[in-house]
Amino acid sequence: MYAIIDIETTGGSSKHDKITEIAIFVHDGKGIIREFVSLINPDKSIPYYITQLTGITNEMVAEAPMFYEVAKQIVEITEGCVFVAHNASFDYGFIREEFRQLGYPFNRDLFCTVKMSRKLIPGFRSYSLGNLCNDLDIHIDNRHRAAGDALATVKVFERLLSIQDTHDYLGSRSNGIPKNLHPNLNPELFKKLPEEAGVYYFLNDKQEIIYIGKSNNIKHRVLSHFNGSKGKRAGQMRDETAGISVECTGSELAALLLESHEIKTHKPLYNRAQRRALSRYGVYTYLDQNGYLNFRLMRTNGSGLPELSFTSQSEGMQYLEKQSTRFQLCPKLSGTYESEGACFQYHIHQCPGACKGVEPPESYNQRAREFLNSVRFNHESFIILDQGRNGEEYTIVKIEKGSYRGFGYLSSELAINNELLHDCIRSFPDNRDVHMIIKRYLREHPGVRVMPY
Repeated sequence: MYAIIDIETTGGSSKHDKITEIAIFVHDGKGIIREFVSLINPDKSIPYYITQLTGITNEMVAEAPMFYEVAKQIVEITEGCVFVAHNASFDYGFIREEFRQLGYPFNRDLFCTVKMSRKLIPGFRSYSLGNLCNDLDIHIDNRHRAAGDALATVKVFERLLSIQDTHDYLGSRSNGIPKNLHPNLNPELFKKLPEEAGVYYFLNDKQEIIYIGKSNNIKHRVLSHFNGSKGKRAGQMRDETAGISVECTGSELAALLLESHEIKTHKPLYNRAQRRALSRYGVYTYLDQNGYLNFRLMRTNGSGLPELSFTSQSEGMQYLEKQSTRFQLCPKLSGTYESEGACFQYHIHQCPGACKGVEPPESYNQRAREFLNSVRFNHESFIILDQGRNGEEYTIVKIEKGSYRGFGYLSSELAINNELLHDCIRSFPDNRDVHMIIKRYLREHPGVRVMPY
């Protein structure tokens, strides 16, 4: 038996957003035998951009039941069923979180029609529900409504059943469940972990967060903690882990940003190293009494954002030395060489002489500013459009006037609307670590789309 499910929500985070509509079609392998469809009152406002996408308004859900009022029906109709959805970790994550807040452990076997479509019918340009259905000649009524999308998923599921027996697939999978787990840690959780980018949380038996990590493949990374990590501290963490929670981000950048924020917020016991600032050293600038632009690598002190951030002093010094050579900067003025007089490079004719006042400040500072411009954001205010959690959305990261504002998710259909790009952003605090994360990510992923505004 299969419960084929789709939900609509107020946003993309299962920890911060809520369900606004749910559709469940129970399938016996031959056809639909039961169904349940309902709007859900999320007890919070539905953002405008979500209403634009789904058509669900605040007025429509005002008189709808709250989730707890339909929770029993959801449990009963899905009991003994495999949980089937397109991008299943998204729908399952929201529903599990709703039940977790009610104090009820909702656990079902998962079947993701996105993953199985990629495996059984390869070669399509996209496996988003809309594009896949279009390529398979499957018509979707009421797109972006729970019932419409769930019925389309039913048709995709039936197409997959005609290629390979889903029961055999589920039965033949290696369970990969670690041994010697905490007695309160449900082994079935490991089967349901998504193989996607995101953040994962280890909780103790008091439901306190004891470790936070990020990965491009959550399942593989979590299993490595239980199967591969060695050492006394790693063993203690495994022994204390009584629960696992995840939040898929789709984008590695969003996972990095969320992990950094969550570690600072929760200060987990086993994130001892990460609890400290990621950037313990920073490059700061100042004009000396002769008008030359100087650089100094110092410990970050919370008094302002440095131009560059590094995890160690040696990493920072190596970078400054390399860039001093590249931009022909004086080692003494760039902070990589200390002396009372001129730098050593001046004596061997490899420094134009700013340290002796031979080179005018104007020409020297021009090269120094070229170095600064190379490490600063190319634009003061811009949006980063990165891959989302599925083929139908983008991850949106916002920088405004040089400050990080946060990230969110937006349907690719609505991403052409500049106003909605800003409305979908979930606010996060700015700090030197997120600047380091974003700058490094943009350097290492030059193909990421950046939109100035």
